[in-house]
Amino acid sequence: MKVRTNLKKKARIEMLPLMDVVFLVLAFFIYAMLSMSVHRSLPVSLPVSETAEIDQNRTVSVTIRRDGGIFVDRSSVNMDSLTRVLSESSGGNSEKGVLLFADRSVAYEDIFRVLDKIRLAGLSRISLQAEVESRK
Repeated sequence: MKVRTNLKKKARIEMLPLMDVVFLVLAFFIYAMLSMSVHRSLPVSLPVSETAEIDQNRTVSVTIRRDGGIFVDRSSVNMDSLTRVLSESSGGNSEKGVLLFADRSVAYEDIFRVLDKIRLAGLSRISLQAEVESRK
């Protein structure tokens, strides 16, 4: 015997499958954005332009050699005048970055002296440079 009910069920939207789809779309877009921000390209020969300008005013290179010599953009500087030279080269722009290259045999204390001089010059964007170790 068949029991008939007069109850009509209302159509409803199931939320769990909808949330799964939204989560997958969100994960896809996050992954797509992250892969776009990293530029992994092959080496190519870039075209030549006569009017292109290289903006070298964004960074200053500071190099500490093995013998203790300090160089700012390939110009030799002594420790006492390092703060003054960096202040002049930055032109009061505290957003200017500093690339610090130090020989691996330079004492830790000497690197910190140079870091202190860089900070005294008003520069806080400092990047310590290193080479990538090849794994064999």
